Amino acid sequence: MRLEKITKKRLAEKSILSVRSYDDACAAAHALDLIGERWALLVMRELMFGPKRFSDLRADLPGISANVLTQRLERLEEIGALKRRKLPPPAASHVYELTPWGYEIESVLGVLGRWAARSPLHDPTLPLSAASLILSFKTMFDARRAKGLNARIGFRIGDETFLVRIHGGKCDAARQALDGADVVFAGKATAIAAAVYGGAPLKALIAKKALAVEGDRRLAERFTGLFPLPEKA
Repeated sequence: MRLEKITKKRLAEKSILSVRSYDDACAAAHALDLIGERWALLVMRELMFGPKRFSDLRADLPGISANVLTQRLERLEEIGALKRRKLPPPAASHVYELTPWGYEIESVLGVLGRWAARSPLHDPTLPLSAASLILSFKTMFDARRAKGLNARIGFRIGDETFLVRIHGGKCDAARQALDGADVVFAGKATAIAAAVYGGAPLKALIAKKALAVEGDRRLAERFTGLFPLPEKA
């Protein structure tokens, strides 16, 4: 009986992995079996700061079709990387969120992002989601430039708010209310990225109304210099 149960379990696992499997024992190959399909990793990226509805994910990934998003969500749920749950009334809508194992992909996203930033083919002017921008701060943060800094930096991007905390040579971020923020950046993710990574002066972005800065302007200026990009390969 025990052998029969183990056999059935292995057959089920084989069925899950049968979609374009590499049939390779390398763990990296197995990772690609799990999340190597187009859009899968980006769906996980968008859930890195908490649960989202289907419509929110489509808005954050404008290039994905509803059909493909449905397929990726089903696949990620099937392998145990995310789960779907219904919010209590009055919302009563369904949201998708990463499992504890799913959240472990964050370090992989950071390493991939830093590696790809060195590519001469990388185009930083392409669309950028709020989650991608906030994650990039954790990836590109230079603790030496932030020496002695203890600050709470808020971001209002569309309907979402994020709080980035610089403390003890570390950079933490969460999707939450902006209570207690020392300074708040408000605008599109691409405009904030232009200030942080593109060298665009805050004064010019504010004058063009591409960006608003509320609070300590000097701190805002310092913040934009904490994330140097790596040299191109």
